[in-house]
Amino acid sequence: MSGPHTPRAVLRFVNWTLTPDREPDAAPMTYAMRCDVCGKGSVAAVDFGVGHSWALRHSGRNPSHHTYTEVATRPWRCWMSG
Repeated sequence: MSGPHTPRAVLRFVNWTLTPDREPDAAPMTYAMRCDVCGKGSVAAVDFGVGHSWALRHSGRNPSHHTYTEVATRPWRCWMSG
């Protein structure tokens, strides 16, 4: 049964590409450090030195806290490529 009000689906398969977002309006890449011992962390900042300075101060105040994880946040963009 078909007519002017019959729903139908149209499918189109396309390739998608995922790349770092380098557009002028993209969010900036940010860095932070997280202590692997207690879970506390620095603020996220564009300057990676902010997190590194935090880790050195945190280690000075907590001598047994000497392992850290860098947390980098990079914006990505997905777009149809064909």
